[in-house]
Amino acid sequence: MPETSETGAPAIPLDSTKDAQTGEAKARFAKAIEEAKAGAAALGKQAQDAAGTYGSQLSEQISGKKGELMEDAKALGDTAKEKAAAYATAGKGHASDALSSLGRVVADSALTLDEKLGPKAGDVARGAARSIHEAAAALDSKDLAELGADAREFVRKSPAMAVGIAAVAGFVLARMFRGSDD
Repeated sequence: MPETSETGAPAIPLDSTKDAQTGEAKARFAKAIEEAKAGAAALGKQAQDAAGTYGSQLSEQISGKKGELMEDAKALGDTAKEKAAAYATAGKGHASDALSSLGRVVADSALTLDEKLGPKAGDVARGAARSIHEAAAALDSKDLAELGADAREFVRKSPAMAVGIAAVAGFVLARMFRGSDD
């Protein structure tokens, strides 16, 4: 016969109460795990959203800095072009003055050559002086763009001579800037 409690209800064995409590604890634990999973998923979503927002802000800042740097680089490039043009113009003036001075020296030496070597040598010197003065005048009258176009045309027509002139000019410049060890 089954056991009954004092109230007359069938008595629940102690093991079944324990089983019910264990089942309830398991259900609560499973629910807590589900809630923890849902919370972790929500936190993960929030972290992704925050990372996306920060990434967008950072991209905007980088784009802004990139634009600023590009503008600064363009301004520096323009300044460098202006300075280079000014230096080239000044160099052109110095070269023209140097050619004029050389032409005067050659013309002045023509008289000495007439006396020492004869009139033919003096005529050659006067012709050279005239050519040098004409080259100085041509250099003075042209702007840098025209000189660049003339130089390109000369190199196209006579590449070997252009290389030879560049080698001689390089040698002369190297000797000038090397200084004297003596």
